[in-house]
Amino acid sequence: MKKNHIASVAATAALLAVLAGCASKPDNYYTLASPLAVADAAPSTVGGAAPLYIELAPVAVPERFARPQMVVRQPNGSVQVEVLEQHRWASSFENELRDALASGIAGRLGALDVTRGGKQGSQPVWRIAVQLRQFDAVEGGRVDAGFSWTLRRSDEARTVVCQLNLGEAVGGGMDAVAQGAQRVTAAAAAAMARSVSAARANPSATACVT
Repeated sequence: MKKNHIASVAATAALLAVLAGCASKPDNYYTLASPLAVADAAPSTVGGAAPLYIELAPVAVPERFARPQMVVRQPNGSVQVEVLEQHRWASSFENELRDALASGIAGRLGALDVTRGGKQGSQPVWRIAVQLRQFDAVEGGRVDAGFSWTLRRSDEARTVVCQLNLGEAVGGGMDAVAQGAQRVTAAAAAAMARSVSAARANPSATACVT
């Protein structure tokens, strides 16, 4: 009887050790932000005669993505998705996306991002509201995303409406998926920056140019 008790205690201890090992497994954290290439960066307009300010509203995302965990779709057209507890964005996905888009747009325009304040005086602000319509990530497959956004200058009544679909092939592993998501986000920021430039150049335009 004593031997059975000792064996039971040993088995329980072994199980607890395994569970503790699983629980202590470190998470992997990723960011959607990527360094802006020197060739893509515009000279700063801040301090000039006509400084450019942008303000990015909170990004609207499908509810399943409103979390820090990475969400991937199963391959071969499966309707199943997987929420990866051990692979997470550095912040909640919608906040990570907003920060990456805002910095990417501002850097390409030489603008000041006043999303969280900092605008000087009565200068107009280009307000950008983004909706993520699609974001399908498949490990060893692709990252496909669909964006819609509107542009409006704070002292104008017109609104410019834009849409864009993007896709990137990715290799195996979650690092590759995160890198593909970074590239898609950078391409979206570049398109949004171009749409602001086009709207500034043509004050009567309501059709989007990306």
